[in-house]
Amino acid sequence: MRFPTIVCALLVAGCAAGAGSGETPDAAQAPRPAYPGYEPTAMEVVDAMLRLARVTRTDVVYDLGCGDGRIVIAAAARFGARGVCVEIDPERLAESRANAHAAGVADRIRFLNEDLLAADLGGATVVTLFLSSELNLALRPKLARELKPGTRVVSHWHAMPGWKPEQAVAVQTFLGGERYIYLWTIR
Repeated sequence: MRFPTIVCALLVAGCAAGAGSGETPDAAQAPRPAYPGYEPTAMEVVDAMLRLARVTRTDVVYDLGCGDGRIVIAAAARFGARGVCVEIDPERLAESRANAHAAGVADRIRFLNEDLLAADLGGATVVTLFLSSELNLALRPKLARELKPGTRVVSHWHAMPGWKPEQAVAVQTFLGGERYIYLWTIR
């Protein structure tokens, strides 16, 4: 018997064993949305997001799915804010940490290698997002539950299904494209 045949036999046996176990998935758990691939936010959009959120030195900016850390780094460097980079990909988080060190603001930023749907958001005064409509929708109850009144939420490109934005702004990027950002304030 060759290796692929053994693997297939084990997979079939495992599926058959689970099929008759009587276990059913928890109906209350919605399927987890797929995490979008990494796409850096244009710096024009980063600037517009931070201005729209009215970031100041008293803010703690959480970027959920921070990628290379550019949003939190800009908040710390330009506005004196503190920040938290939440990123599930350890390589991206290492890149954001290196970028923060290079910008001289690493001491103002915490780096969390966590799933954004599991991270504690209670310390945020501003939350920035560049995710997907599906992930925004999955995140919405967590934002409503964990964020304090007055916390600003800014999303690049994707609205928050079921929430009417206070503001929606079109941003012209260097490459000539138009990108939208949305703002909500937790009440």
